[in-house]
This record gives sequence, C-alpha cells and structure tokens, in this order.
Amino acid sequence: MNFIADTQTLEDLALLGKFNPNSVFSLFNKVKTRGAEKLLDRMFRHPMTDADSINARSQSFRYYYDNAVSLPVSGELVEKLEAYLDEARGGSYVSNLWTSMRKKVMASLVKDESYGRIEAGVQQCILFLQQSKELLQELEQLKQKEKAPWKEWADTLLSITGHSSLSDMPDGKDRLSLMQVSKLHHLFSQTVREPLQQLLELTYELDLMVTVGHVARAHNFNFAVAEEGDLAVLDVQDLRHPSLKQAVPNNIRFDTAGNTLFLTGANMAGKSTLMKSAGIAAYLAHMGFPLACSSMRFTVMDGLYSSVNVPDDLNKGYSHFYAEVLRVKTVAAEVASEKKLFVIFDELFKGTNVKDAYDATLAVTAAFASFRKSFFIISTHIIEVGEELMRSDDSIRFVFLSTVMRGTVPTYTYTLQKGITEDRQGMIILENEGILQML
Repeated sequence: MNFIADTQTLEDLALLGKFNPNSVFSLFNKVKTRGAEKLLDRMFRHPMTDADSINARSQSFRYYYDNAVSLPVSGELVEKLEAYLDEARGGSYVSNLWTSMRKKVMASLVKDESYGRIEAGVQQCILFLQQSKELLQELEQLKQKEKAPWKEWADTLLSITGHSSLSDMPDGKDRLSLMQVSKLHHLFSQTVREPLQQLLELTYELDLMVTVGHVARAHNFNFAVAEEGDLAVLDVQDLRHPSLKQAVPNNIRFDTAGNTLFLTGANMAGKSTLMKSAGIAAYLAHMGFPLACSSMRFTVMDGLYSSVNVPDDLNKGYSHFYAEVLRVKTVAAEVASEKKLFVIFDELFKGTNVKDAYDATLAVTAAFASFRKSFFIISTHIIEVGEELMRSDDSIRFVFLSTVMRGTVPTYTYTLQKGITEDRQGMIILENEGILQML
C-alpha cells in the first residue's frame, strides 16, 4: 500500500520541487550525481508504509550520519561514463581490435571522432574505478564494517577490479596505446559491462546516503523510529521546521486517547509554521529520512492530508469557502474509510462569516476527533469553539502559541502552552502600522 499525500498537501508543505530553493527536497538535494538526484526524487514521491523498511533505510542514513565520508567521484565523470556504456556495443576482442584500428585510421584521415570517444570512455572507466578504490580504502577504516550499507557496493567494485585484465590497471590520465584501448574497451563494454552498470547504480545510492547523512549532521537532524501496532501513536520531541535556522522547538504527541490538537494563537504567533513542521516530520519519517527534532517515534500511518492554502477556483466558479468545504469533504471521505491519517487544518472555514465558521468548526472538529486512529491538528481564531469543545470532548488536547506584550508591541514566543489563548492583537497591530491615521 502506498502512502497517501495528494498534490495540495505536497504544495502546502513545500515538500517537492527541484527548482524551488525553499522546498524540503532542495534541502536534501546536495548530491553529486544525477542518478542520486533521481533516486532522491523517487524516495520523496513514494514514502513507505512498512515499519521494517522505514527503519532499515533510516539505519543506513544513520550510518553516514555517524561516519562522515567524502565521495571523491564527480558527477561529470559519472555522466560521461554512463554515456560511454550506453553507446559502447562490442563483439569479440578481435573485432574490437579491428574496429579500433579502423576508427583510429579514420580519425587521422578525416578527423572522425569515434576512436577518440572510445579512448575517452576507457579512460573514464579507469578513473572511475581508481576513485572508487580510494573511497573503498576510506570506508574500510570505518567502524561496523560487517553490517555496513556499502557492503554490496564494495563487493561489486572488487568483482570488477579483481579481473585479470586489470591486474596492472593504467592511470586514467595517461595516453593509452591502441592495444590497450582495444583490450580495455572489450573488457568494459562486454566482459564487465553489467557489473559496471550495477556499480554505477550502487554509487548513486551511496552518493545519496552520504549526502543525507551530511545534511542531517549540518542541521542537527535526528531519526524517527517506526513501530507496528494497533495502538496509534506519534510522539515528537523538540520539533522544529527544517528550513528555519533559529526555530523554537516544541513537543507534540498524539495517541488514541488524545488524537486531536486544537491550536489557537494570535496572527504571526507561528501556528502555520508549527503545523507545517509536524506535517513535514510525519512525511520524512515515513520516508526513513532524518528530520528536525531530537527524537520521534510513530506507528505507521496510511497518509497525510493538509489544508493550509486552499485556493478558490474562478474557472469552476468556486468561492474560497466552497473550496474549503470540498477539501474537508475529501478528507472526511478518507477518514471515514478507516484509514490511519495525519490531518492538518489551518484556520477552518475562514472564507465565511463568523457564525457559520463557529458552527462548522465545532461540528467538524468533534466529528473528526471521534476517529481515534487518525490524528488531527486544527487551528482557529475562533477561540469560543475551543471553549465549547473543552466541555464536551476529552480526546482533544488544547494548546496555544503565546504572545507577550511589551507595551503596545507583541512579542512572539513560538512556544506551545496548554489551554486556549486569550490573545487578541489584531487591532493593536493595525494601530501600530498607522493605517487608521493614514485614513
């Protein structure tokens, strides 16, 4: 079963986006090779729903978090090597020798570039293998070699470099003779072609693992632990947004006894950032990736839905309120199907009048909270809803982000507290900006 996260959720949380420098994908996309970038993209698009698989990937990343490794292989070299292996199609050694001789003669007569491409491809293979051997020497100095995630990569490399034709491997920067080119071209394009391609694939994986470990160390990320079981739980300590350097950490916890966080706070108090942080953490945890917290444990869920930036639709004639209603309807159908979901609603029904928003928020929050295996964060400015829910539902936990007034200037703590806020600074902010005086 695939982990569910629809387009709006991915956009709300800025999870994907190679060309968006503020996306979570871009935060991790520091890889050297295009193959590793494609692998990273696949991982981001397909979170997992199996605890063992999640924890296994997490442990691989943790290995490179604990053991700093530098990857000497360049992305440019790997791309050239890929092109050489895609183009190289050889027969027997004799036919390769004859082809090389003919292309070399043609190169001198009519400036044919075929021989030059073969020679360059052979040299790129040699250089790649030499750089890989250097990396292997570094890896073999690390601890926990028996269970190291690079074991398959190392075995594949040794199966190639141990070939008798490479017992005296020339330097990749030296000019090769015609006989050397023919011999090695036959070796790389025929004899060890398949292991070489496998080594490239494993190098992409190694590039990704090393890079993610480096990003985790640089940002002081940590790793979640996935658990199996019928009792749903999601417990994050010192949660913060991964893209904020000076983020204030907060603890959040969900379980079947308390599956809903009812979040209040003034404008700019940090409600949306906190909710996005929680959604990003849940998504990365199901990928087995490191995340911005000190610890996290969770039971595997079926998916994630958010409603943060719901747009109206002029082409369909949808108002903002109706778009919100349709979004709630979509999520309600999924929750009612007994899926285990993590749901984020930021400012429910802000597109309608206060009375309707109060009634709708009260009814929807109470209804969602009854599905104990799903978790919900629901924020609102209508604090009276929280006061009513507090009297009627013990599965809802009430928290707020406090604001401290320094004279007429609000200061935001970005720290969660239990209860419902009494902060109302809208008019104060309006007056501080001098808008009424301007008018």
